[in-house]
Amino acid sequence: MNLETQYLGLTLRNPLVVGASPFCDNLDASKRLEEAGASAIVMHSLFEEQIDLEQQALIHHMETPAESNFEATSYFPHYDDYQLTPDTYLRALVRLKSGLSIPVIASLNGRRLGGWVNYARQLESAGADALELNTYQLATDPDVSGEDIETEIRSIVRAVSDAVHIPVSVKLSPFHASLAHFAASLEQQGASGLVLFNRFFQPDFDIDELEVVPRLKLSYSSELLLRLRWLSILSPKLKGSLACSGGVHTPDDLIKSILGGAHVVQIVSVLLEHGPRTIPVLLDGLTSWMKEHGHEDLSTMRGALNLKRCPDAAAHERANYIKILQSWKI
Repeated sequence: MNLETQYLGLTLRNPLVVGASPFCDNLDASKRLEEAGASAIVMHSLFEEQIDLEQQALIHHMETPAESNFEATSYFPHYDDYQLTPDTYLRALVRLKSGLSIPVIASLNGRRLGGWVNYARQLESAGADALELNTYQLATDPDVSGEDIETEIRSIVRAVSDAVHIPVSVKLSPFHASLAHFAASLEQQGASGLVLFNRFFQPDFDIDELEVVPRLKLSYSSELLLRLRWLSILSPKLKGSLACSGGVHTPDDLIKSILGGAHVVQIVSVLLEHGPRTIPVLLDGLTSWMKEHGHEDLSTMRGALNLKRCPDAAAHERANYIKILQSWKI
């Protein structure tokens, strides 16, 4: 049974990749994931704000930030509070590369060009096998259009892709007016692959203390549905790699993701809950399904349920929408 897959030009032994998470901070934990069967690991992000704060610390005074006022930076953690500062991030990458035999993918998180290009080169020099760009942001300014945001992201992807020789992927939000068009334009700017999707963590309100409280909630399988829809739509249209991120907890979730068109599946929440033993369970479930359905190679099942053979994908999606609404009877 051949579970080998191609992702960002890398040959991986199977489609299970450890997504951006705290696991990269601990070499022993990362080794246990590799031994359990993980085919690659994504480091958690180096944030644009960390790069900015380091640059500010080096010159010993605060430069005017993009938000144009000092208070804007006060919302972020203090420089010393970040788990990995830029220098320690590079050292952590070197440590992972020396201790693991599987590919290590670095991650940059931001929304402006800033120091991205310089650090992308440093991550490449430190041994990163690929680079994942995470353009997480929530547009709150009514004067900034969706086109403004997408133009900026395309500029970042082009600048970083031109600056390094390693493959670059982009971790996307699903909240774009025409996601298929935007995804195709990122390929044109040099992206070797896309990660579907970024999870937007929602803060809660503390009604006693009258405070906004950030809360981390792990994913669950129902989140996979959004990923399956867009994997099915995008996989016939794009040349690059597709990673499913968010909502994979069971062998069925893994199988569905590949049938939708994913080259790899990034898992985090299920590992945080159950540890490395989850990986062989997922791979065994995939192998059993492939045997039962006559697939000897992962490539023969990938995209089997995408919209490649559908003459009008938009009509197909709308028809499914109508069927779902009419499925509930009183």
